[in-house]
Amino acid sequence: MSHPNLAVADLNLLRVFIAIWDLRSLTAAGERLGLTQPAVSHALRRLRTRFDDPLFVRTPAGMVPTDAAYRLYPPLAQAFAMIHEAVQQLGQFDPATAQRVFRLSMSDMSEFYFLPPLLAKLDKEARGVRIEVANLPVDSVSAAMRAGEVDLALGYVPGLDADCFAQKLFVDEHVCVIRAGHPFRAAKPTRDDLAALRYVYASTNATGHRMVERWLDDLNLKRDVALRVPHFVVAPEIVAHTDLAVIFPKSIAKRFNRGKAFRILPLPFALPPIDIQVHWHVHFASDPGVAWLRATIYEMFQQTQE
Repeated sequence: MSHPNLAVADLNLLRVFIAIWDLRSLTAAGERLGLTQPAVSHALRRLRTRFDDPLFVRTPAGMVPTDAAYRLYPPLAQAFAMIHEAVQQLGQFDPATAQRVFRLSMSDMSEFYFLPPLLAKLDKEARGVRIEVANLPVDSVSAAMRAGEVDLALGYVPGLDADCFAQKLFVDEHVCVIRAGHPFRAAKPTRDDLAALRYVYASTNATGHRMVERWLDDLNLKRDVALRVPHFVVAPEIVAHTDLAVIFPKSIAKRFNRGKAFRILPLPFALPPIDIQVHWHVHFASDPGVAWLRATIYEMFQQTQE
């Protein structure tokens, strides 16, 4: 490998290198950085020329780093973290005057739960603050936060790296939701009662909801699914006008039920708890803007679950 002058290296090229390293995919790296796949390919060609090494080799399992890439990654990742930390420590953050974009990773259900009250607060107290939401697979969140591509992750995000910190907001659970005038009148359904209902199956990218669906399958709870929809937000409207039921996180069900159009029924068996947390990366713990947003979210949403 040759030794190019890194003082004049394009930092954007190095960001592409780190994204490919983290994600092992040119397409995924482009999505993270807001670049097209051809633009990422062009950047990789420039990196290969600059370092006189392939850096990543395409295989059926993804882009595999070469030995040179393994030597490059640790100092580059550390350097980007130091640059970001130095810039943020020298800066100040006044929410009333700040002009900044924060990028949050959250599922569609987390968007529904967190964003309306959060944006209402920002609209009053921090009008220059803007939010961008990224729907990332849970196995990509650590890398995105480490690279500074995501400032915070909200919701149930298990299995993050040890250098990701977390603060618990509340513990969620799943419930069965039916319309207020549903013929089923018992306060606590049995397994047989649940099996006798007909359901809306609502897809979502929420990790916790998908895990609960697997747990229900493991419990051999047979459900008569009358409708499958690709988005969860339409399900309550359907349940409100039919005798169908839906299984949802309690936090989401209570938000939908402000008009008391539904009944929220407990499940007749214990499932593992769903810890809803705000997550951040150790590299950016001293960022005053991230610290302010994290504290704001904690103040707004931390609760003792009923």
